[in-house]
Amino acid sequence: MKKKIILIAGVLLSVMMTNEILAQENTGKYGSDSITCIQNNSLYYEFYKQWKKSGYQNESWNDALPSWRWVFLNCPRSTINIYLHGEKLMKHMIKITGDKAIKEKYIDTLMRIYDQRIQYFGKEGYVLGKKGVDLYKLRPSAYEQSYSILKKSIDMQGNKSQGPNLIYYFRSAEKMVKAEKAEKATLLDIYDQSSKIIDYNIANAKDEKKKKSWLNIKGNLDLSIQPYASCEDLVNMFTPKFEKSPNDVDLLKNIIKKLDKRNCTKYPLYKMAVENLHKIEPTANSAELLGKMYIKEENYKKAAEYLKQAITLSEDDNDKADIHYLLANVYFQLKQYSTARSHCYSAIKLRPNDGKPYILIGDMYVATAKSCGDNDLTKTVAYWVAVDKYKKAKSVDSSVAESVNSKIKIYSQYFPTTETIFFYDLKKGDPYKVECWINETTTVRTSD
Repeated sequence: MKKKIILIAGVLLSVMMTNEILAQENTGKYGSDSITCIQNNSLYYEFYKQWKKSGYQNESWNDALPSWRWVFLNCPRSTINIYLHGEKLMKHMIKITGDKAIKEKYIDTLMRIYDQRIQYFGKEGYVLGKKGVDLYKLRPSAYEQSYSILKKSIDMQGNKSQGPNLIYYFRSAEKMVKAEKAEKATLLDIYDQSSKIIDYNIANAKDEKKKKSWLNIKGNLDLSIQPYASCEDLVNMFTPKFEKSPNDVDLLKNIIKKLDKRNCTKYPLYKMAVENLHKIEPTANSAELLGKMYIKEENYKKAAEYLKQAITLSEDDNDKADIHYLLANVYFQLKQYSTARSHCYSAIKLRPNDGKPYILIGDMYVATAKSCGDNDLTKTVAYWVAVDKYKKAKSVDSSVAESVNSKIKIYSQYFPTTETIFFYDLKKGDPYKVECWINETTTVRTSD
Protein backbone atom coordinates (compact mmCIF):
# COMPACT_ATOMS: atom_id res chain seq x y z
CA MET A 1 0.00 0.00 0.00
CA LYS A 2 2.88 2.33 0.87
CA LYS A 3 4.41 1.76 -2.57
CA LYS A 4 1.05 2.55 -4.12
CA ILE A 5 0.78 5.88 -2.28
CA ILE A 6 4.35 6.81 -3.18
CA LEU A 7 3.63 5.94 -6.82
CA ILE A 8 0.54 8.18 -6.75
CA ALA A 9 2.56 10.97 -5.16
CA GLY A 10 5.18 10.65 -7.84
CA VAL A 11 2.55 10.84 -10.51
CA LEU A 12 0.98 13.95 -8.98
CA LEU A 13 4.30 15.71 -8.64
CA SER A 14 4.43 15.90 -12.40
CA VAL A 15 1.38 18.17 -12.29
CA MET A 16 3.66 20.97 -11.21
CA MET A 17 5.52 20.87 -14.51
CA THR A 18 2.90 23.15 -15.99
CA ASN A 19 5.04 25.04 -18.44
CA GLU A 20 5.95 21.90 -20.37
CA ILE A 21 2.37 20.69 -20.26
CA LEU A 22 0.90 23.92 -21.56
CA ALA A 23 3.48 24.09 -24.33
CA GLN A 24 2.14 20.78 -25.68
CA GLU A 25 -1.51 21.71 -25.28
CA ASN A 26 -3.82 22.38 -28.17
CA THR A 27 -6.16 25.37 -27.86
CA GLY A 28 -9.21 23.19 -28.51
CA LYS A 29 -11.57 22.09 -25.78
CA TYR A 30 -10.42 18.46 -25.93
CA GLY A 31 -6.75 19.10 -26.58
CA SER A 32 -4.58 17.52 -29.27
CA ASP A 33 -6.03 14.04 -28.71
CA SER A 34 -9.75 14.53 -28.38
CA ILE A 35 -10.65 10.82 -28.53
CA THR A 36 -8.30 9.90 -25.68
CA CYS A 37 -9.49 12.93 -23.75
CA ILE A 38 -13.14 11.86 -24.00
CA GLN A 39 -12.24 8.28 -23.10
CA ASN A 40 -10.28 9.29 -20.00
CA ASN A 41 -12.97 11.74 -18.96
CA SER A 42 -15.52 8.96 -19.13
CA LEU A 43 -13.26 6.44 -17.43
CA TYR A 44 -12.29 8.55 -14.41
CA TYR A 45 -15.87 9.76 -14.01
CA GLU A 46 -17.25 6.22 -13.79
CA PHE A 47 -14.87 5.40 -10.95
CA TYR A 48 -15.56 8.76 -9.30
CA LYS A 49 -19.32 8.07 -9.36
CA GLN A 50 -18.74 4.72 -7.66
CA TRP A 51 -16.68 6.44 -4.99
CA LYS A 52 -19.34 9.10 -4.47
CA LYS A 53 -22.12 6.48 -4.32
CA SER A 54 -20.27 4.71 -1.51
CA GLY A 55 -20.30 7.93 0.50
CA TYR A 56 -16.63 8.40 -0.43
CA GLN A 57 -15.78 5.25 1.54
CA ASN A 58 -14.56 2.66 -0.98
CA GLU A 59 -11.27 2.64 -2.92
CA SER A 60 -12.68 3.73 -6.30
CA TRP A 61 -10.95 7.07 -5.95
CA ASN A 62 -7.68 5.23 -6.51
CA ASP A 63 -8.91 3.86 -9.84
CA ALA A 64 -10.22 7.27 -10.90
CA LEU A 65 -6.94 9.04 -10.27
CA PRO A 66 -4.78 8.02 -13.32
CA SER A 67 -7.46 8.95 -15.87
CA TRP A 68 -8.29 12.14 -13.99
CA ARG A 69 -4.59 13.07 -14.03
CA TRP A 70 -4.36 12.51 -17.78
CA VAL A 71 -7.36 14.75 -18.42
CA PHE A 72 -6.06 17.41 -16.04
CA LEU A 73 -2.73 17.52 -17.88
CA ASN A 74 -3.81 17.05 -21.48
CA CYS A 75 -7.27 18.57 -21.94
CA PRO A 76 -7.77 21.03 -19.09
CA ARG A 77 -10.51 22.91 -20.96
CA SER A 78 -12.74 19.90 -21.51
CA THR A 79 -15.01 20.22 -18.43
CA ILE A 80 -15.15 22.07 -15.12
CA ASN A 81 -15.74 18.69 -13.45
CA ILE A 82 -11.99 18.11 -13.68
CA TYR A 83 -11.57 20.76 -11.01
CA LEU A 84 -14.66 20.03 -8.92
CA HIS A 85 -13.79 16.33 -8.73
CA GLY A 86 -10.06 16.99 -8.53
CA GLU A 87 -10.60 19.17 -5.46
CA LYS A 88 -12.47 16.32 -3.77
CA LEU A 89 -9.87 13.72 -4.74
CA MET A 90 -6.94 15.82 -3.58
CA LYS A 91 -8.52 16.70 -0.22
CA HIS A 92 -9.15 13.00 0.35
CA MET A 93 -5.52 12.16 -0.34
CA ILE A 94 -4.34 14.97 1.94
CA LYS A 95 -6.54 13.57 4.67
CA ILE A 96 -5.39 9.95 4.48
CA THR A 97 -1.66 10.35 3.97
CA GLY A 98 0.64 10.15 6.96
CA ASP A 99 3.73 11.33 5.11
CA LYS A 100 4.26 15.07 5.73
CA ALA A 101 6.39 15.60 2.65
CA ILE A 102 3.86 13.91 0.38
CA LYS A 103 1.04 15.80 2.06
CA GLU A 104 2.75 19.09 1.19
CA LYS A 105 2.92 18.02 -2.45
CA TYR A 106 -0.76 17.17 -2.44
CA ILE A 107 -1.50 20.63 -1.03
CA ASP A 108 0.57 22.15 -3.84
CA THR A 109 -1.47 20.18 -6.35
CA LEU A 110 -4.75 21.33 -4.78
CA MET A 111 -3.59 24.94 -5.10
CA ARG A 112 -2.70 24.26 -8.75
CA ILE A 113 -6.19 22.85 -9.32
CA TYR A 114 -7.66 26.16 -8.16
CA ASP A 115 -5.26 28.18 -10.32
CA GLN A 116 -5.97 26.12 -13.41
CA ARG A 117 -9.71 26.30 -12.82
CA ILE A 118 -9.47 30.10 -12.80
CA GLN A 119 -7.33 30.01 -15.95
CA TYR A 120 -9.83 27.98 -17.95
CA PHE A 121 -13.21 28.58 -16.31
CA GLY A 122 -12.95 31.99 -14.66
CA LYS A 123 -14.87 33.05 -11.52
CA GLU A 124 -11.57 34.21 -10.09
CA GLY A 125 -12.94 35.93 -6.98
CA TYR A 126 -15.04 32.91 -5.97
CA VAL A 127 -12.29 30.34 -6.57
CA LEU A 128 -9.66 32.44 -4.81
CA GLY A 129 -11.91 32.38 -1.76
CA LYS A 130 -11.85 28.57 -1.73
CA LYS A 131 -8.11 28.56 -2.33
CA GLY A 132 -7.36 31.02 0.48
CA VAL A 133 -9.49 29.17 3.03
CA ASP A 134 -8.02 25.76 2.15
CA LEU A 135 -4.47 27.09 2.22
CA TYR A 136 -5.04 28.54 5.69
CA LYS A 137 -6.57 25.30 6.98
CA LEU A 138 -4.08 22.91 5.39
CA ARG A 139 -0.90 24.96 5.67
CA PRO A 140 -1.26 27.34 8.65
CA SER A 141 2.29 28.61 8.25
CA ALA A 142 1.27 30.19 4.91
CA TYR A 143 -1.06 32.70 6.61
CA GLU A 144 0.49 35.66 4.78
CA GLN A 145 -0.24 34.05 1.42
CA SER A 146 -3.74 33.13 2.59
CA TYR A 147 -4.31 36.74 3.60
CA SER A 148 -3.29 38.06 0.19
CA ILE A 149 -5.45 35.52 -1.64
CA LEU A 150 -8.51 36.16 0.53
CA LYS A 151 -8.07 39.93 0.35
CA LYS A 152 -8.14 39.78 -3.44
CA SER A 153 -11.14 37.44 -3.39
CA ILE A 154 -13.19 39.64 -1.05
CA ASP A 155 -12.25 42.84 -2.87
CA MET A 156 -13.48 41.21 -6.08
CA GLN A 157 -16.58 39.51 -4.68
CA GLY A 158 -17.86 42.21 -2.34
CA ASN A 159 -21.34 41.29 -1.10
CA LYS A 160 -21.09 37.95 -2.95
CA SER A 161 -18.26 36.83 -0.65
CA GLN A 162 -18.78 33.58 1.21
CA GLY A 163 -19.09 33.72 5.00
CA PRO A 164 -16.15 31.42 5.80
CA ASN A 165 -13.90 33.52 3.55
CA LEU A 166 -14.52 36.53 5.80
CA ILE A 167 -13.68 34.55 8.93
CA TYR A 168 -10.42 33.16 7.56
CA TYR A 169 -9.51 36.53 6.08
CA PHE A 170 -9.71 37.95 9.60
CA ARG A 171 -7.83 35.00 11.12
CA SER A 172 -4.98 35.22 8.63
CA ALA A 173 -4.66 38.96 9.30
CA GLU A 174 -4.79 38.30 13.04
CA LYS A 175 -1.78 35.99 12.72
CA MET A 176 0.05 38.72 10.85
CA VAL A 177 -0.72 41.21 13.62
CA LYS A 178 0.48 38.79 16.30
CA ALA A 179 3.67 38.21 14.28
CA GLU A 180 4.09 42.01 14.03
CA LYS A 181 3.79 41.86 10.26
CA ALA A 182 0.70 44.08 10.19
CA GLU A 183 -0.82 46.89 12.25
CA LYS A 184 -3.82 46.31 14.51
CA ALA A 185 -5.70 48.81 12.37
CA THR A 186 -5.68 46.18 9.61
CA LEU A 187 -8.04 44.03 11.69
CA LEU A 188 -10.38 46.95 12.28
CA ASP A 189 -10.49 47.70 8.56
CA ILE A 190 -11.23 44.05 7.79
CA TYR A 191 -13.92 43.99 10.45
CA ASP A 192 -15.47 47.13 9.02
CA GLN A 193 -15.40 45.79 5.44
CA SER A 194 -16.69 42.36 6.46
CA SER A 195 -19.45 43.75 8.67
CA LYS A 196 -20.95 45.63 5.73
CA ILE A 197 -20.95 42.45 3.65
CA ILE A 198 -22.50 40.44 6.48
CA ASP A 199 -25.19 43.05 7.17
CA TYR A 200 -26.07 43.12 3.47
CA ASN A 201 -26.47 39.35 3.35
CA ILE A 202 -28.52 39.24 6.55
CA ALA A 203 -30.85 41.89 5.14
CA ASN A 204 -31.16 40.09 1.81
CA ALA A 205 -31.27 36.47 2.98
CA LYS A 206 -33.88 34.52 1.02
CA ASP A 207 -34.71 32.11 3.82
CA GLU A 208 -34.25 31.68 7.57
CA LYS A 209 -31.52 29.07 7.15
CA LYS A 210 -29.30 31.47 5.20
CA LYS A 211 -30.09 34.29 7.57
CA LYS A 212 -29.14 32.14 10.56
CA SER A 213 -25.88 31.17 8.86
CA TRP A 214 -24.96 34.82 8.31
CA LEU A 215 -25.94 35.69 11.87
CA ASN A 216 -23.53 32.98 13.08
CA ILE A 217 -20.78 34.49 10.91
CA LYS A 218 -21.57 37.89 12.40
CA GLY A 219 -21.35 36.52 15.95
CA ASN A 220 -18.05 34.82 15.18
CA LEU A 221 -16.56 38.01 13.73
CA ASP A 222 -17.87 40.19 16.57
CA LEU A 223 -16.28 37.84 19.09
CA SER A 224 -12.99 37.80 17.18
CA ILE A 225 -12.64 41.59 17.02
CA GLN A 226 -13.30 42.23 20.71
CA PRO A 227 -9.65 42.11 21.86
CA TYR A 228 -8.74 44.65 19.18
CA ALA A 229 -11.75 47.00 19.27
CA SER A 230 -11.49 49.23 22.32
CA CYS A 231 -13.12 52.63 22.04
CA GLU A 232 -9.70 54.15 21.39
CA ASP A 233 -9.06 51.63 18.59
CA LEU A 234 -12.35 52.43 16.89
CA VAL A 235 -11.91 56.17 17.25
CA ASN A 236 -8.40 55.95 15.83
CA MET A 237 -9.70 53.91 12.90
CA PHE A 238 -12.66 56.12 12.05
CA THR A 239 -11.22 59.59 12.74
CA PRO A 240 -9.09 59.81 9.56
CA LYS A 241 -12.03 58.52 7.51
CA PHE A 242 -14.35 61.08 9.08
CA GLU A 243 -11.89 63.92 8.49
CA LYS A 244 -11.57 62.89 4.85
CA SER A 245 -15.32 62.46 4.21
CA PRO A 246 -17.29 64.21 7.00
CA ASN A 247 -20.52 64.16 4.99
CA ASP A 248 -20.44 60.56 3.77
CA VAL A 249 -23.81 59.27 4.98
CA ASP A 250 -22.83 55.57 4.91
CA LEU A 251 -19.63 56.32 6.83
CA LEU A 252 -21.48 58.42 9.41
CA LYS A 253 -24.04 55.67 9.98
CA ASN A 254 -21.25 53.12 10.33
CA ILE A 255 -19.36 55.25 12.86
CA ILE A 256 -22.51 55.77 14.91
CA LYS A 257 -23.43 52.08 14.79
CA LYS A 258 -19.97 50.79 15.74
CA LEU A 259 -19.32 53.31 18.51
CA ASP A 260 -22.81 52.89 19.92
CA LYS A 261 -22.44 49.11 19.97
CA ARG A 262 -19.19 49.34 21.94
CA ASN A 263 -20.65 52.00 24.29
CA CYS A 264 -18.18 54.59 23.00
CA THR A 265 -20.71 57.43 22.82
CA LYS A 266 -18.76 59.76 25.12
CA TYR A 267 -16.14 60.42 22.46
CA PRO A 268 -16.36 63.66 20.42
CA LEU A 269 -16.23 61.68 17.17
CA TYR A 270 -19.57 60.08 17.99
CA LYS A 271 -21.24 63.41 18.61
CA MET A 272 -19.77 64.96 15.45
CA ALA A 273 -20.95 61.98 13.38
CA VAL A 274 -24.49 62.22 14.76
CA GLU A 275 -24.60 66.00 14.24
CA ASN A 276 -23.39 65.73 10.65
CA LEU A 277 -25.82 62.94 9.87
CA HIS A 278 -28.68 64.93 11.39
CA LYS A 279 -27.85 67.93 9.21
CA ILE A 280 -27.78 65.81 6.05
CA GLU A 281 -30.47 63.29 6.82
CA PRO A 282 -32.50 64.36 9.88
CA THR A 283 -34.49 61.59 11.53
CA ALA A 284 -36.28 61.14 14.83
CA ASN A 285 -33.50 58.78 15.89
CA SER A 286 -30.65 61.21 15.15
CA ALA A 287 -32.51 64.05 16.86
CA GLU A 288 -33.14 61.88 19.91
CA LEU A 289 -29.49 60.79 20.02
CA LEU A 290 -28.37 64.42 20.00
CA GLY A 291 -30.89 65.24 22.71
CA LYS A 292 -29.52 62.47 24.92
CA MET A 293 -25.93 63.58 24.32
CA TYR A 294 -26.74 67.12 25.41
CA ILE A 295 -28.50 65.74 28.48
CA LYS A 296 -25.25 64.00 29.45
CA GLU A 297 -23.47 67.33 29.02
CA GLU A 298 -26.19 68.94 31.17
CA ASN A 299 -26.95 71.34 28.32
CA TYR A 300 -30.68 70.96 28.84
CA LYS A 301 -31.79 73.82 26.59
CA LYS A 302 -30.00 72.30 23.62
CA ALA A 303 -31.30 68.86 24.57
CA ALA A 304 -34.87 70.17 24.59
CA GLU A 305 -34.38 71.68 21.13
CA TYR A 306 -33.39 68.34 19.60
CA LEU A 307 -35.95 66.29 21.49
CA LYS A 308 -38.75 68.52 20.20
CA GLN A 309 -37.41 67.88 16.69
CA ALA A 310 -37.47 64.17 17.43
CA ILE A 311 -41.15 64.31 18.36
CA THR A 312 -41.96 66.18 15.14
CA LEU A 313 -40.01 63.70 13.01
CA SER A 314 -41.24 60.53 14.74
CA GLU A 315 -44.13 58.56 13.25
CA ASP A 316 -44.39 55.93 15.99
CA ASP A 317 -46.64 56.70 18.99
CA ASN A 318 -44.60 54.52 21.33
CA ASP A 319 -41.39 56.33 20.36
CA LYS A 320 -43.14 59.67 20.76
CA ALA A 321 -44.24 58.67 24.27
CA ASP A 322 -40.63 57.86 25.18
CA ILE A 323 -39.40 61.21 23.87
CA HIS A 324 -42.14 63.19 25.63
CA TYR A 325 -41.17 61.49 28.89
CA LEU A 326 -37.49 62.27 28.26
CA LEU A 327 -38.36 65.86 27.43
CA ALA A 328 -40.40 66.12 30.65
CA ASN A 329 -37.27 65.15 32.59
CA VAL A 330 -35.29 67.83 30.74
CA TYR A 331 -37.79 70.55 31.64
CA PHE A 332 -37.80 69.26 35.23
CA GLN A 333 -34.04 69.98 35.28
CA LEU A 334 -34.73 73.43 33.83
CA LYS A 335 -37.32 73.94 36.62
CA GLN A 336 -40.00 74.59 34.02
CA TYR A 337 -42.46 72.42 35.89
CA SER A 338 -45.65 73.22 34.02
CA THR A 339 -44.02 72.45 30.68
CA ALA A 340 -42.56 69.25 32.11
CA ARG A 341 -45.97 68.17 33.37
CA SER A 342 -47.51 68.93 29.97
CA HIS A 343 -45.06 66.52 28.32
CA CYS A 344 -45.89 63.89 30.94
CA TYR A 345 -49.56 64.11 30.01
CA SER A 346 -48.64 63.92 26.30
CA ALA A 347 -46.75 60.71 27.04
CA ILE A 348 -49.72 59.36 29.03
CA LYS A 349 -52.12 60.14 26.18
CA LEU A 350 -49.95 58.13 23.79
CA ARG A 351 -49.32 55.29 26.27
CA PRO A 352 -52.00 55.25 29.00
CA ASN A 353 -50.69 52.15 30.79
CA ASP A 354 -47.29 53.67 31.57
CA GLY A 355 -46.88 54.69 35.21
CA LYS A 356 -43.56 56.54 34.88
CA PRO A 357 -45.01 59.92 33.76
CA TYR A 358 -47.33 59.95 36.80
CA ILE A 359 -44.35 59.22 39.05
CA LEU A 360 -42.42 62.09 37.49
CA ILE A 361 -45.31 64.50 38.11
CA GLY A 362 -45.44 63.30 41.72
CA ASP A 363 -41.68 63.84 42.06
CA MET A 364 -42.05 67.40 40.78
CA TYR A 365 -44.79 68.09 43.31
CA VAL A 366 -42.50 66.80 46.06
CA ALA A 367 -39.58 68.87 44.77
CA THR A 368 -41.61 72.11 44.86
CA ALA A 369 -43.76 71.40 47.93
CA LYS A 370 -42.03 73.76 50.37
CA SER A 371 -41.52 76.55 47.83
CA CYS A 372 -45.23 76.47 47.01
CA GLY A 373 -46.29 77.40 50.57
CA ASP A 374 -45.73 80.05 53.22
CA ASN A 375 -47.06 78.38 56.36
CA ASP A 376 -47.22 75.01 58.16
CA LEU A 377 -50.18 73.90 56.06
CA THR A 378 -49.40 75.17 52.57
CA LYS A 379 -45.82 73.90 52.73
CA THR A 380 -47.15 70.34 53.12
CA VAL A 381 -50.28 70.15 50.97
CA ALA A 382 -48.32 69.36 47.77
CA TYR A 383 -47.52 65.96 49.30
CA TRP A 384 -51.22 65.11 49.04
CA VAL A 385 -51.27 65.55 45.26
CA ALA A 386 -47.86 63.85 44.95
CA VAL A 387 -49.21 60.73 46.67
CA ASP A 388 -52.31 60.95 44.46
CA LYS A 389 -50.06 60.71 41.40
CA TYR A 390 -48.07 57.80 42.85
CA LYS A 391 -51.28 55.88 43.49
CA LYS A 392 -52.44 56.61 39.96
CA ALA A 393 -49.14 55.32 38.61
CA LYS A 394 -49.49 51.88 40.20
CA SER A 395 -53.16 51.67 39.28
CA VAL A 396 -52.30 51.86 35.56
CA ASP A 397 -48.91 50.10 35.69
CA SER A 398 -48.38 47.26 38.17
CA SER A 399 -44.68 47.06 37.27
CA VAL A 400 -43.98 50.26 39.23
CA ALA A 401 -45.91 49.22 42.35
CA GLU A 402 -42.89 48.37 44.48
CA SER A 403 -41.05 51.66 43.94
CA VAL A 404 -44.29 53.65 44.19
CA ASN A 405 -45.31 52.06 47.50
CA SER A 406 -41.98 53.13 48.94
CA LYS A 407 -42.58 56.75 47.84
CA ILE A 408 -46.13 56.72 49.23
CA LYS A 409 -44.87 55.50 52.61
CA ILE A 410 -42.14 58.15 52.74
CA TYR A 411 -44.12 61.19 51.62
CA SER A 412 -47.28 60.37 53.58
CA GLN A 413 -45.20 61.18 56.65
CA TYR A 414 -44.96 64.77 55.39
CA PHE A 415 -48.75 65.28 55.44
CA PRO A 416 -49.89 67.97 57.93
CA THR A 417 -50.86 66.81 61.39
CA THR A 418 -54.45 66.71 62.73
CA GLU A 419 -53.61 69.73 64.88
CA THR A 420 -52.45 71.71 61.84
CA ILE A 421 -55.54 71.08 59.73
CA PHE A 422 -57.76 71.89 62.76
CA PHE A 423 -55.93 75.19 63.16
CA TYR A 424 -56.76 76.06 59.52
CA ASP A 425 -60.37 75.00 59.95
CA LEU A 426 -60.08 71.81 57.87
CA LYS A 427 -60.96 68.19 58.55
CA LYS A 428 -60.06 64.85 56.99
CA GLY A 429 -61.85 64.17 53.71
CA ASP A 430 -62.44 67.81 52.86
CA PRO A 431 -61.67 68.83 49.27
CA TYR A 432 -58.67 71.10 48.98
CA LYS A 433 -57.17 72.98 46.02
CA VAL A 434 -53.37 73.12 45.99
CA GLU A 435 -52.32 76.47 44.56
CA CYS A 436 -48.99 77.58 43.08
CA TRP A 437 -48.07 76.07 39.69
CA ILE A 438 -49.70 72.77 40.73
CA ASN A 439 -53.28 74.04 40.75
CA GLU A 440 -54.94 70.69 41.52
CA THR A 441 -57.77 69.68 43.81
CA THR A 442 -57.21 66.82 46.28
CA THR A 443 -58.46 65.48 49.63
CA VAL A 444 -57.32 66.54 53.11
CA ARG A 445 -55.32 63.87 54.97
CA THR A 446 -53.05 63.83 58.00
CA SER A 447 -49.81 62.13 58.92
CA ASP A 448 -51.12 60.89 62.28
